[in-house]
Amino acid sequence: MASRLQIEGDASVLLRVTHSNLKSFAADIRFSLQMSVEAVKDKLWKKCGTSVNSMRLELYDDCKNKLCDLSVDSRPLGFYSPLDGFRIHIIDLDPSSVTSGGWLEDTSLVEKYLISEDEYNKRSGTFRKFKEQMASQNPSEFRNKMSDDYMEDLCSNIKVGDRCEVDPGEKRGVVKYVGRAEALGPGFWIGVQYDEPLGKHDGIVKGTRYFQWPPLCGAMVRPDKVKVGDYPERDPFEEDEI
Repeated sequence: MASRLQIEGDASVLLRVTHSNLKSFAADIRFSLQMSVEAVKDKLWKKCGTSVNSMRLELYDDCKNKLCDLSVDSRPLGFYSPLDGFRIHIIDLDPSSVTSGGWLEDTSLVEKYLISEDEYNKRSGTFRKFKEQMASQNPSEFRNKMSDDYMEDLCSNIKVGDRCEVDPGEKRGVVKYVGRAEALGPGFWIGVQYDEPLGKHDGIVKGTRYFQWPPLCGAMVRPDKVKVGDYPERDPFEEDEI
């Protein structure tokens, strides 16, 4: 018993930690032998999520033999004479614990968060926005990494003659072209005839005519910028009405 009461100030031990509810959880953690069992539990709570009050600790030797329960919170860990390589096993006594039910390990049990294309396109800091920024800064390098079918799936509900709205700016017009435009880069593009002269050309892009319309009413944009639907021409005087 004397060895249990004589603990050097800087003595520590490296223990393996396992958990009753988390089958894939295992960690090697160093503990001071002067720590109380309650302090050990507090340290473990931060690692696995089981609350201190719901935690029972078992001590096993390196041959998988159970030695004892760490049952007295006020006692120092060194009282139980653990050695490097021994194991502490956490028993979670709370049936409603965050560790119960398996959802911390089985992601199929977690409800997935879904977001619409429109809402995703409005967000900043997304991977899509990052790709667009990289493409604008170094179009030749980015072009080589894009497939010929880039954004083809977004064209399934877009056809020539559809009324549309283009972001940014909520510019309205008519779809005049759907398809590839090699001069602009791999993937699919949408040619839009704006209702107002808000575009960049009349349907000729880098020497290739994709459609025809008055000057500055045409634009070629990616499908993710286009929404088709009931988008009538705006009344130019509607903002002046009271």
